[in-house]
Amino acid sequence: MTDSVPKAPYTTNNVGIPVESDEHSLTIAGDTGPILLQDHYLIEKMAQFNRERVPERVVHAKGSGAYGIFEVTNDISQFTKAGLFQPGKRTEMLARFSTVAGEQGSPDTWRDPRGFALKFYTELGNYDLVGNNTPVFFVKDPMKFQDFIRSQKRRLDNGLRDHDMQWDFWTLSPESAHMVTWLMGDRGIPKSYRHMNGYSSHTYMWVNGGGEKFWIKYHIKTDQGIDFLTQADADRLAGEDTDYHRRDLFDAIAGGDAPSWTMYVQVMPFEDAADYRFNPFDLTKVWPHGDYPLIEVGRMTLNRNPEDYFIHIEQAAFEPSNLVPGIGPSPDKMLLGRLFSYPDTHRYRIGPNYAQLPPNRPHAPVNSYSKDGPMRYVPSNASAPYAPNSKGGPVAATEAYGDPAGWAAAGEMVREAYRQHREDDDWTQPGTMVREVLDDAARERLADNIAGHIKNGVSKPVTERALQYWHNVDKSLGDRVAAKVNGG
Repeated sequence: MTDSVPKAPYTTNNVGIPVESDEHSLTIAGDTGPILLQDHYLIEKMAQFNRERVPERVVHAKGSGAYGIFEVTNDISQFTKAGLFQPGKRTEMLARFSTVAGEQGSPDTWRDPRGFALKFYTELGNYDLVGNNTPVFFVKDPMKFQDFIRSQKRRLDNGLRDHDMQWDFWTLSPESAHMVTWLMGDRGIPKSYRHMNGYSSHTYMWVNGGGEKFWIKYHIKTDQGIDFLTQADADRLAGEDTDYHRRDLFDAIAGGDAPSWTMYVQVMPFEDAADYRFNPFDLTKVWPHGDYPLIEVGRMTLNRNPEDYFIHIEQAAFEPSNLVPGIGPSPDKMLLGRLFSYPDTHRYRIGPNYAQLPPNRPHAPVNSYSKDGPMRYVPSNASAPYAPNSKGGPVAATEAYGDPAGWAAAGEMVREAYRQHREDDDWTQPGTMVREVLDDAARERLADNIAGHIKNGVSKPVTERALQYWHNVDKSLGDRVAAKVNGG
């Protein structure tokens, strides 16, 4: 008895015309003759192949993702009128996790921050929350972001990654100390994407139905439990399976083990910001939970793998500027820079009409005055291509939904936020983390990771600065790192 083979559909070209051969080019005299220019299918295959890549992301190039559901589990309507955060609301969503510095083919288990990007398909458009698996970042001003990324990438002369460049930048930028402490600790290499937390890192503004404003930070905590890889295990896996984290996420969902995370927020009253003990909009700082405790919001569950990775994950475009009514930005300088840079890079990488691609297409009606451009296939829904008009075109919804960026009206508060606060130094928070958050075993692993990284090609002048850097964070840790670097 032979196995029955299902009848395959016939091959077509890109416009549905049946193809006569999948294997042979059209020639004059069988297999030996020259190829004919009229073999349009061969030309289509070659031309399509030559163009099937888009530029990879400059940062967060290597990643993975899945679709899922976000469900509100607590009533937080006193803080925001955003529809997706109202009691009992269920919202479809897409998540993408990634490494930051590595390229498309880089190992998933390199020591690196992880991107944690979420897209919620709300009834009033897409809301994107674009964060990391750390609550802080290396720099606080967008003027330094490009330089920071280049210091973590590859050298100009030989194209190699270089620890000396990394430590050179970090030690000349003391505000990086808090983030580097996270990076060199256990959270620097999560066990899997399923076993890491996500954070907005930035401060955002929420507005409730009565117009009251609040400053908030998001915490998205894994329900699988935080777990990490040791440096030795990560190095081994980098050689055995460069796609270790991508494979783990896909296989877990395919096997019915849908991972989930619980979202919390910290809420700061609007008026607290100006006189808080440090600048609450500083991306290198965390808000102590004793001052602003976590409040549960809801749970996200990733339960559906994409049927085509390129379409749904590689072409996914997340941007902090996608803010729905009830949510706005804060005076965080890095956040304000990202409001421009993210959509700008999407227009370069996947085209000006990237919002019409499947993962980015909103589930809400689009009544936009944007028009034309390459690869546009959904009309703007406007009766005239300009506003205002008397042709019945869409009109602004200011009265119905208000201005989510309402902080701009509080210019005095914004100026106050950027005056010197009494705890605005760069060393207090990473030192507190080392002494009060980490246990003895974690402190020892931190020292080992730092020393191992410094000993791998860092020049003597930069090494001396790096040792002083860690003495500034915590003297005991600095002494321990120095001893390990110097062979003790």
